Amino acid sequence: MAQPSPPSFGLDDFGLDDRMRLFSYVTADNRTAYLWVLRSLDAARSSYQVVLHTSEVAAAMAGLAAIHPDCPEPAGLELPRLLDALVEWGVLDRGQDGARAATLAEYRNRHSVYQFTEAGYRAHRAVESVLAAGLGDSSLSRLVFADLLADLKALATANASGDAEEVYRKLSRLDRALADIAERAARFYHMLGDLSRTPDVRPEAFLAHKDALLTHLRDFHDELQRYTPRLREAVLEVEATGLDRMVEAAAAADERLFATPAERLEDWRRRWAGLRSWLAPANDGVPSEADRLSGATMAAIGNVLALLRRVTEARRGGVSRESQLRHLAAWFTGTGSVEVAHALFDVVFGLGAPRHLGVTHADPELIPTRLSWWEAPPVELSRTLVQSGRAPGQGNGRPARLERSPGQRDRLRERQLAAERHNTAAATRLIEDHADGDLDAGVELDDQQLAVLRRLLDVALAARAGGRVDAPLAAAAYGVRLTLTPTPHRFTTVATTTGRLHLHGYALSVTPAEHTAAALVPVP
Repeated sequence: MAQPSPPSFGLDDFGLDDRMRLFSYVTADNRTAYLWVLRSLDAARSSYQVVLHTSEVAAAMAGLAAIHPDCPEPAGLELPRLLDALVEWGVLDRGQDGARAATLAEYRNRHSVYQFTEAGYRAHRAVESVLAAGLGDSSLSRLVFADLLADLKALATANASGDAEEVYRKLSRLDRALADIAERAARFYHMLGDLSRTPDVRPEAFLAHKDALLTHLRDFHDELQRYTPRLREAVLEVEATGLDRMVEAAAAADERLFATPAERLEDWRRRWAGLRSWLAPANDGVPSEADRLSGATMAAIGNVLALLRRVTEARRGGVSRESQLRHLAAWFTGTGSVEVAHALFDVVFGLGAPRHLGVTHADPELIPTRLSWWEAPPVELSRTLVQSGRAPGQGNGRPARLERSPGQRDRLRERQLAAERHNTAAATRLIEDHADGDLDAGVELDDQQLAVLRRLLDVALAARAGGRVDAPLAAAAYGVRLTLTPTPHRFTTVATTTGRLHLHGYALSVTPAEHTAAALVPVP
């Protein structure tokens, strides 16, 4: 015999249908009127009037109409019919209050009063939260990481001392904080995704807020990177005080009436497993949710920069790239024939037939016809054909004249000699400023001296791959000899006018040498 299917969301089929019918007024024809009727009941409820007669609902609705121009006048609505429909959907509950009847006729007419059902009130608040949500107003909270670390420390202390109520409070707060982080991140990155995909981005608004957006992302990423290892250690410290005891303490202090002790225990064990997967997964090879959030933040920074490039290009060209492609597609659609479409394609994209496919081998009989293109030897192509698309000798049959440009060669030579003189003078000042040869002495290098030093470092470090790692390196150029001596666990810092240059694992020293081009110098 077939087993009955388990209930959905803890409800049977009838209960699930009743819950879904609570939102029927949202799709009804007169949904705006239903919404304002419920807002009238909600406003009266905030004034401690829970049960209302039809006339009282009309009075509350008239008060809202005086404040909100969008609210319809109750005189123009069939208010009893709207209230009865809400009762049928389960949003409202209808009762009879004979004490409100002033005459026998009113008593016999069953004086009806209305109030929210518990499920109906929750459905109305859910609809209101969706209507009031600012979908574009999303942000990441970077200050929450410090609170998470403090709560984890306090949780470890409370668990070690056996304070069950404090364990319950801290675990509840950690659960809410992580849920808030996940919800904020999902909303924020979804907002950025919509922003990058939409073609209707206002350049003025985006350019005005791009710096704040990038700063917000970088600050959040920096805080996340700074706190992730500390949060991982704090989670391990909490588990070291006794994981089973902590979960049992939280379940014992849980005040949910309709959950059995076993269900509360399993629920808190599941919540802690989720918290651990966020901050410190059990498997070291699996990235945590915090690591994934860090990667998503870096991807979001790249998306913002790509959007910035797209907006900048659109402002420079006066029209967006998408608009250009749409107009081009319209042109292709409006062409009358295939030949016209091919001509338009050639004009727009500047593509033509591949001329190199028409070049034959010097001796075609040497290549068997059964060989594929992958196996056959390549055909030599002339530079003229590759660069300009013209066959060699095309024109008058004679080779083109070679342009020597002696004047330009002389100018380039003078520029090269001038650069050589500047580098030699900078190298001389480098030796004079560091008479002891130690570059870690605190004397700042100017831009020319820094260029000489970087040139020597490039030459010396380029030879490191082919030799021993612990062997000293040296290079000479412009009359200076640079020696790199391996010094494990030491940072060499060179001060410059534009900042500081750090080199790990080597000590730098300079000594005079004969003037020579940059070259690798063997070290004995």
